[in-house]
This record gives sequence, structure tokens and C-alpha cells, in this order.
Amino acid sequence: MVVAPAQKMRVISWNLLHGVQIPPVKNQEWQKSLVTAAGVVAKNYQPDFIGLQEVDYLQPRSGGINQTKVIAEKLGLKHWAYLPSLIGTPGERWHKVEDLEKALITEKSKQVSKDKSYGIGIATNVAIKKLYLKSLGRSWVGMPLLIPREDAKGVKFIYVKDEPRIALIAELENGVTIANTHLSFVPGVNVFQLNRLSSFMKDLPGDELLIGDLNLPGNLPTKVSGFKSLISHSTYPSWKPSIQFDYIMVRKSAQVKVKPLPTLNTSISDHVPIGVQLKFQ
Repeated sequence: MVVAPAQKMRVISWNLLHGVQIPPVKNQEWQKSLVTAAGVVAKNYQPDFIGLQEVDYLQPRSGGINQTKVIAEKLGLKHWAYLPSLIGTPGERWHKVEDLEKALITEKSKQVSKDKSYGIGIATNVAIKKLYLKSLGRSWVGMPLLIPREDAKGVKFIYVKDEPRIALIAELENGVTIANTHLSFVPGVNVFQLNRLSSFMKDLPGDELLIGDLNLPGNLPTKVSGFKSLISHSTYPSWKPSIQFDYIMVRKSAQVKVKPLPTLNTSISDHVPIGVQLKFQ
């Protein structure tokens, strides 16, 4: 189904944390829990487009599946794409992607990589006219981050090195262009990446949306970029959301009618998905 520009469109952003159940459990059934969580999103949101962050591809730690494809199929979204930000496993051994074009995997790909990787994905029921790929760099400095404990008893701090950051941008047949990204957690670096992406998108056609985990709290993205947020909901941590890190944004000059959708607890990830129903004027 192709959505005409004047029609309503439901857009979702969801950081998966590679599908980890919250609280974590031993011997997680990875594909089953991911499909169950995607079913909650499908039932409550019925999305036309979803942007995914912290997505695994063929990772042993998450059941060795293509998470983007599994979610797209559960949501009934015909078109999907996965773009790795690194080859290997975050927090362990990995190396950057040398050629994003070659690394891109879609539902049309005849030959796909057998290397485990990690990155971002999209899925949509709107035909994709063109995909744009953008490298946003990374910070050479890491930071301590708060994560759930393996024993499900509270949280803990770990030191995490930053990873290469990228954007996957879909120019859709309905006249809307949507960029999905996951920015650095290092203050200042994420602002630089956001504005780098914003500048890149100025030359792209269509009504522009920028979605994803921006790692910027307090509606800061609106204050430091040419975009404005369409929804104000705390998205992190999922067990007691108190901070908004995830956004759905449009150009400040855009005329758009918006209906924010309620946040959901999907039982996976330390983020909750965020969504809107919108119509460009």
C-alpha cells in the first residue's frame, strides 16, 4: 500500500537494545521474545514506517537472526533495509564498515553478508524510491553508561567505547523522506552529528523527518538543530521512563498535523518505542 502525501502516516522509532528482555532473563528465547514485542507494536501502533536502532544481525548473543527482517515481517511491512555501523560485536571485537553501500542489506538483496554485525534498520509499507547512507563519525572518548544487571537486580555502570555512527535515509514514493539514526552518547559529539545530518538532508527531496535515538535529553535537539520535535515523551529507562532520548522531528518550517501516540512497554530493551500519526499540510 502506498500512502499519498495528503494521507495520514504512522511513524515509529524504537531502540531495540538488540532485543534484550527487561528485566534480563537466563536462556532468553531471542526470536520468540522479539516477535512477541513486535506484535505489541503492531497491535497498538499499526505503523507505516518504523526506524530501529541498536539492531543485531546474525549475532550469536541474540539468536543469530536478522532482527530487522523479523520485525518487518511481524509488522507486515513489505520494504525493509538494514545498515551495519560495525562488523563484529559491540563491547567486544569489532571494526568499522569500510563501504556502507556494499554493507547495506534490503529485502531485495540477492547476496547478503554472513558476518555478524550491529547497526540500524527501517521497515515500511510505502515503496522506497531511493536510500541514502551517511557516515556521521564517532567520538574517540568513551563514557560510563547505566545498564541493567544480568541478574535482573537493579542496574550497573560500565565503561563503553563509542561506536561509528551512521544514518539510513529513505526517500519514499509518497513524498516523505525519513532519516533514521543513533547518535553518540558523548555530549557535544552528538550535537555535531545531528547538525551534520541536518545539513546533509537539506539537499534531499520531499517532506523531511528525522527520527531515532539522539542521546540528547530535554528537547535539546530542537534547540540545537533546524528540526523540531513532534512528540514529548520520556523514553528511557523503559522500566521507569524519566528522560527523552528518542525523537520524531520535522523541519521547523514544516506545516504538519500531529497526533502523538502513547508509549508502550514491549518487555524488551531499555528504551520504549515512540510514535506519531502525522499528515503534512
